[in-house]
Amino acid sequence: MILTLLGGGGFRVPLVFQALLADESAGRVTELRLHDVDESRLAAIGTVVDELAGRHPDPPRVVRTTSLADAIRGTDFVFSAIRVGGTAGRAADESLCLGHGVIGQETVGAGGISYALRGIPVALEIARTVREVAPQAWVINFTNPAGIITQAMREVLGDRVIGICDSPVGLARRVLEAAQHGGIVKDPDLRVELGGDRVRPDYLGLNHLGWLRGLHVDGQDVLPEVIARADLVEGFEEGRLFGAPLVQLLGAVPNEYLHYYYCSREALAADAAADEPRGRFLLRQQGGFYDAVGRAESSVEAFELWQQVRMERERTYMATNRQASGDFERDPRDMAGGGYDRVALAIMHAIANDVPADLILNVANQGTIPELADEDVIELPCRIDASGVKPLPTAGLADHALGLVLNAKFVERMTIIAGRDRSRNHALLALLQHPLVDSWQVAQDLLDGMIEQWPELADLA
Repeated sequence: MILTLLGGGGFRVPLVFQALLADESAGRVTELRLHDVDESRLAAIGTVVDELAGRHPDPPRVVRTTSLADAIRGTDFVFSAIRVGGTAGRAADESLCLGHGVIGQETVGAGGISYALRGIPVALEIARTVREVAPQAWVINFTNPAGIITQAMREVLGDRVIGICDSPVGLARRVLEAAQHGGIVKDPDLRVELGGDRVRPDYLGLNHLGWLRGLHVDGQDVLPEVIARADLVEGFEEGRLFGAPLVQLLGAVPNEYLHYYYCSREALAADAAADEPRGRFLLRQQGGFYDAVGRAESSVEAFELWQQVRMERERTYMATNRQASGDFERDPRDMAGGGYDRVALAIMHAIANDVPADLILNVANQGTIPELADEDVIELPCRIDASGVKPLPTAGLADHALGLVLNAKFVERMTIIAGRDRSRNHALLALLQHPLVDSWQVAQDLLDGMIEQWPELADLA
C-alpha cells in the first residue's frame, strides 16, 4: 500500500512514520512518499525519518519529492497536512489580529479565515491533481482549518476526502480516565480504542467547535456521572480549562477550542499580554530546529533534537488558554503527541483491508443536523469500511450548541466561496459574521491587512 504525505517536511511527520513502523498487519503501508515545496525542510525531516527507519527491520520505502504529480500518481492514500504560508504565516496572522484587538488563533476567528483564504486554492489544486493522476485514491485531510478545507475539497473529490482531527478522541480518552479514577468505570485497563466496541463517544459539532455529549461504556452512558462530580471534571484538561460550573451548566464537555468562544475576553487578554504568542513561539522554535538539524552531524543527533523540540511544543500547547483558566500545567499523558496519525492509519486499514472502525471524522452532514445542508461538513462518530464512510445515528444539537454551529458554518461557507471564487464580498461577510470579530470596521481593516501581507490575496482587493 502506498501513502503520500503532503507537507512531508512538517514537524509532526515523524509521528506518522512511527505509527507506520508500529503497524505489523499484512496490509500495512509499504511505500511512503513525502512531498513538500521546501526542499530544506524535506531534507531535515527526512534525516529524522531515516534514523527511525534504520532502527526497524522492515520499514516502508521512503521517497522524497517536490513534484506534486509524482507524489500522488498511483498512490492509494493521500494524507494532506500542508501549511500555506508556513509557520511565519501563522505568526503574521496572529500579529495582525492581535493588533486589531481580536483573537488571532490559526483555526479560530480571523486568523482561521486568513489561513483558509490562502489554503483553499492550493487544496483545490491538490484535489484536481488527485482526480487526474490517482482517481482511485482517498484523501485524508489534516490541513487546517480542517472543516473548511475538507468541505472545499469535497467539491472536487466528493466522499473520497475525509477530514480528521485528534482533539475529539483525546477529549474522550481524558473523560474515560476521569471516570476510571472516580470509580465510575471499574475496569482500569479499558481504553478509548480507535474503532473499539466497548467505549463509544457521543460527539457532535464542527471541527474545533464540538461537544462530547455522552460516553457509553459497555452500553451505559457514564458522562453524566462524571459531570456531576466537580472533582472529576476539574481533574482533566478540558474540565480545568472551562471549569466545572460551565461544564455542568452545558451538560456536555466542550472541545478545547471552544475556550476562545466561552472565554473570549480572558483568552484575548492572555494572548495580548504574552511575551511571545503561540505563532511567534513556534516560528522561533521551528526555525531553530530546522537550522539545528541542518548542522547535525548524524541522524541520531537529528532525532534527539526532534524529540526535545516536540516535547517542548506539546508542553506549551494552548499555554495562554491554560494561563487564562488558572495557569495549570499539562498532564504528562497528554503530551505523548500524535493521535491524528493513528486515526489516519485506522482509516486506511478500514478502507483498504475492510477492517470496520468507528472513528470521529469530518464528513458530509447528510441530514444529521437538519438545520445544515447535506453537503456541509460536520464532525461526528462514523462507521468506516471498504464501502466508505457512514455517519452513525445521533441526536441533534442542543439549542445552545446549534446557534454557534449555524453561525460558524455560515462563516465557513462564505470563506470557501471567497477562497474559491476570489470574492472580496464573501470574505468580508465571513469576517463580519464571525462572533470573534466584533466590528464592521475591524472586519474591513483585517481583510485589508491580510491582502497587504499576503500577495496571493491581492485579487481580493
